[in-house]
Amino acid sequence: MDSKKFGSFLKVLRKEKGLTQEQLAQQLNVSGRTISRWETGSNMPDLDILIEMSDFYEVDIRELIDGERKSEKMNKETEETVLKIADYSNEEKNRLMNKLHIFSWIGVITFIIFLVLEAMGLADSGVTENIASFCCGISFGMLIICVIYTSRYIYKFKSFKKRLLHRN
Repeated sequence: MDSKKFGSFLKVLRKEKGLTQEQLAQQLNVSGRTISRWETGSNMPDLDILIEMSDFYEVDIRELIDGERKSEKMNKETEETVLKIADYSNEEKNRLMNKLHIFSWIGVITFIIFLVLEAMGLADSGVTENIASFCCGISFGMLIICVIYTSRYIYKFKSFKKRLLHRN
């Protein structure tokens, strides 16, 4: 897919509708800067937004992706399939975000416990020292997990995990 051609086609479609980037951004619930990035080809919209743009501009989704008009129309079955894929993609993102949310709260709570024990002077000896160290370690571990979940490497970790589980 040629992202520059795609972006140029989006710009042509937007101008045909007589819209500014800001007006289109409001229509699609994104920022004007996002529209600019799409039109320059430096970024690509998500699949669900592609479908929304296809409906808005009344063009086939293949035309959008190819960056040029075609004579044939997308049949309803293909459109439904693409919508199902977009729904699945959104569900997967929501599952990851829910996990990230839980990990973040675990990290925050354990860090607060560590701070309280440290502030009360209980983190210096005995069992409370072990509890404080454990809480500090858990909060640091959750921070690392959150960094991984917000990076592009989460999918590499998931595929590695699947390979390990299939071997055992």
